[in-house]
Amino acid sequence: MSDSHDLPSFDLGEPAQPAKPEAYRVLARKYRPQTFAELIGQDAMVTTLGNAIKRGRLAHAFLLTGVRGVGKTSTARLIAKALNCIGPDGQGGPTIDPCGVCEPCRAIAEGRHIDVIEMDAASHTGVDDVREIIDASRYAAVSARFKIYIIDEVHMLSKNAFNALLKTLEEPPAHVKFLFATTEVNKVPVTVLSRCQRFDLRRISAEMLAAHFTRVAEAEGVEAEPEALGLIARAAEGSARDGLSILDQAIAHAGIEGGGVRASAVRDMLGLSDRGAVRDLLGLLLAGDGLGALGALRRQYDLGVDPQAVLRALLETVHGVTLVKLGTPVEAGQANEEREAQEGWATALSFAALHRLWQLLLKGHDEVARAALPIEACEMALLRVVHASQLPDPGELARQIAAGGPAQGAPAAAAPAALASATAAAEPAAAGEPALPGTIEQIIAAIEQSGEFGLAVKLERSASVIRIAPPELVLSAARPLPADMIRDLTIELKNCTGRVWKVTTEDAPGAPTIKERRAEAREGLRADILASPVVKAAFEAFPEAVLPEEELDRLIAQKI
Repeated sequence: MSDSHDLPSFDLGEPAQPAKPEAYRVLARKYRPQTFAELIGQDAMVTTLGNAIKRGRLAHAFLLTGVRGVGKTSTARLIAKALNCIGPDGQGGPTIDPCGVCEPCRAIAEGRHIDVIEMDAASHTGVDDVREIIDASRYAAVSARFKIYIIDEVHMLSKNAFNALLKTLEEPPAHVKFLFATTEVNKVPVTVLSRCQRFDLRRISAEMLAAHFTRVAEAEGVEAEPEALGLIARAAEGSARDGLSILDQAIAHAGIEGGGVRASAVRDMLGLSDRGAVRDLLGLLLAGDGLGALGALRRQYDLGVDPQAVLRALLETVHGVTLVKLGTPVEAGQANEEREAQEGWATALSFAALHRLWQLLLKGHDEVARAALPIEACEMALLRVVHASQLPDPGELARQIAAGGPAQGAPAAAAPAALASATAAAEPAAAGEPALPGTIEQIIAAIEQSGEFGLAVKLERSASVIRIAPPELVLSAARPLPADMIRDLTIELKNCTGRVWKVTTEDAPGAPTIKERRAEAREGLRADILASPVVKAAFEAFPEAVLPEEELDRLIAQKI
């Protein structure tokens, strides 16, 4: 028997282990900007920061505010990189273009730098949490140029926590920088705001988001229709993170053999109404086809589209038509048929009609949002639009009613007075002399023409005429008259007409003043307009409507 050491060895070593697949990172994290050049839609802020770094005018505290997903936290990390970057050779200084390869840049990007402390104020709201920051800020940075505190959602700190931070925030050590981020800047005390350099990050435009999503889709090797990316960009409402989350969902929705991200699939996924169906529905509403409009709405509802989404799509279309009527540039990625339809409506509809349509749809949208029966509320809102589409413009309606009958509120004594004035005016005309003003309106017009507007206003408000027989004018003294009005009127009438007038008063009632007649005529005209069946229907359709006061004034001025 041979020794044991002569036996062959069967130790094959550790079997090879299959490589663990890398954990999937959602697009919003994978494509988080790592440089300021990748930060979209915030050029003004980047320019300001770049100039401040170049000139060495760095603030000790920054406040970044804006809606969700516009890059507040990403910007804070980029600022931390910019301030602590040492360059590939280890000799660099603060820069607006951090290298991304030095140890501070990589550590900050990976969230492991010991001198860059991120804190969520939503879970660290108390004064004790802030006290820890204050105590730690006294010590110099371990390895970085600056010790940086990034506090997200800073508005959620308690009042006592804010107060505890004030002194350190106003006079921090030279090696400390504070970066605050918040979506609700109105909740941050003004004492904190005054100690920070504030940057308002803007909503990112739909065009910029669509271009960004195009680059992401290409990087992911996913085919995507431009219209689909445009829908996602509009649904994101200015938030890059929201848009990337929706794009992530759309790619998963398309599946392996789905042929890429399609606009129809995005609409189904988001519960959006088809643009063609929306145009058809708006056309039925404007044509006054109630049954057709309700049928189109029900077809959308049966496909799973939320009634509120239908009204939102109609509002977007009306807004688009209004912009086309104003002559705005063509929206990028807009379908030709949609543009043609909008141009046709823009030509056919007035601004007043578009504004009324917007108000009706907006009211319906709010009603559906609160309604116990959303689809029924949406149907009633669309029927209200159908009914209102047949109504004339309120200003035109007022003019028609005013032109169809005699002036309202004219005093009974007006006809005899007018006849006497006409007779008196005819006498000097027959003698070849210029006619004298025979009515109080003519007298006021002559005085206004001479430039005495103050006296004309006094006559409109106070002159209650008893008798006019040029060159004689008798006013009522039953009501108080402005001081010196009789004397001034006598002098001015002589200047205007070249004749000496006898202006007197009697203690007797006279005709209503111009101001009183206008008020009476206004109420009469208002009553006639409100009594019209068409106007009654208009107020039932939109109860918040009001009569155009300027138009009433213009009509009254024509009558009196």
